[in-house]
Amino acid sequence: MKVLLRKDVNGLGRRGDIVTVSSGHARNLLLPGGLAILATDGAVTQANSMRRARDLREAADRDSAFAISAELAKHTITVKAKAGAEGRLFGSVTANDIATAVKDQTSVVLDRKVINIETPIRTTGAHQVSVALFEGITGVVNLSVVAQ
Repeated sequence: MKVLLRKDVNGLGRRGDIVTVSSGHARNLLLPGGLAILATDGAVTQANSMRRARDLREAADRDSAFAISAELAKHTITVKAKAGAEGRLFGSVTANDIATAVKDQTSVVLDRKVINIETPIRTTGAHQVSVALFEGITGVVNLSVVAQ
């Protein structure tokens, strides 16, 4: 059975795609859940407009991700944390701390979920953290952790 996806479905396709699925999967999950509609001639035209809108939105998001990556590369973000005499922190710098510092020091708003801290930041000094901005586009945040 051919259906037009109205929303992204993991493992099946993205919004606007026309996919072939078993009739049971379509009847029991996709159609009642509003995830898909039957692929009629009118639906195919609607699918083309959905795909065009999706492509335009993705192009704008990709351009925005490149701009954010360039903006983050220009700045060194300073994060203040409580530390001992030897420069070891009482705890660690979290993704939420980094997102807040980036928002305060630049005009960039990052979600804490896109910040990837490979090893916990537990010392003062310079550190680098990667940020997943878009599919295949990652940025780097240069951090300077200072004692409070």
